[in-house]
Amino acid sequence: MAEARSGDGAGGDDALYVLTAVLLTPAQFPSVLGDDYPEACAALGLEPYAEGYGLVLGQDGEGARWTVATEDVSLVACAIAAWDCGMGYDLSPGERTIAAVLPGWPVAVAVAAPGVPAPHDPGPGPEPGGGRPPLSPPDTSAWGPAQRRLGADEIALQWAEWRAQVDADVTFVDPGEGSGSRARRALEEARAYLDSPPPPGRVRSAFAPGEARTLRVDGPGWSLVARTDDIAFVLLDDEPGEVLPVGRGPELPGLLRALERLAVRPDTVV
Repeated sequence: MAEARSGDGAGGDDALYVLTAVLLTPAQFPSVLGDDYPEACAALGLEPYAEGYGLVLGQDGEGARWTVATEDVSLVACAIAAWDCGMGYDLSPGERTIAAVLPGWPVAVAVAAPGVPAPHDPGPGPEPGGGRPPLSPPDTSAWGPAQRRLGADEIALQWAEWRAQVDADVTFVDPGEGSGSRARRALEEARAYLDSPPPPGRVRSAFAPGEARTLRVDGPGWSLVARTDDIAFVLLDDEPGEVLPVGRGPELPGLLRALERLAVRPDTVV
C-alpha cells in the first residue's frame, strides 16, 4: 500500500507497519508460489486448510520484513477491497486468528514503511518464525515455473490486449486429442482432470464480461488461461517466453465448460 498502517506486531509488543496483504485460499493465491493451493501453502510451511488464510506483509520498527498468516480471511479480503477503492482500512488481525508469523516476504513488495529502516530480513534471535529461513519471492529472472505462472496471470489480467494480437495470421493450436502440437500434453492433462480431480487451486474461475468466466488451469510444466466463450492460451516450461493460442474448434468449448464446473470461485471461498 502507498501508506503504512499500524497493527499488531510480529515481534510481540512491537508494531507491524502493514504494507500490503494477499489472500491464500483455494480460489485466490499468489500463482508465483505454486501450481495449486497446497503447493503454495507448502512454500510457506502452512497446512492447506480449506478456509485458507490472509497474508499480511509488513515491517517492524527495525525495518525487518514479516508475514503474518491469519485465519480471518474475510478481514483481509475487506482490507484489500477497501485499498483497491482508494479507501483506508486498519488491518489488525486478532491474536487468536494468527496461524503463523513468518520472517521475510513470499512475494515482491515494491513499497516500504516511511520512517523506519529499509526492508531487510530479520536477524537470528528470539523473534517469532520458528528459526526457519526468511521467506523470499521465487526467482523470476529466468524462465521457469514461477515465470510461466506469472505470464498466465498477466494474460488473464490483460485479456483484451492479448486477444487483440490474435488475428488471421496466427496459427492456432488444434485442441483435438489427435493434435501433434507442443501444447497437446497440457490440453490432455487438463482434460484428465475431468476424470481425476486435481488438488484444490489447479482449476480456478474468475469474473469475465458478459456470461463468460476466466479460467486459470495449471499443471506440472504448463499453464492455461482461457475465456469460456473464447479461445485459450497455453504456456509451457520447455517453451521459454512462448504463448500458444489454442483455437476454439469443436473440442475446446466443451472442455472449458467442464473445467469451469470443476473450478473453485472466489465468491465460494470468502
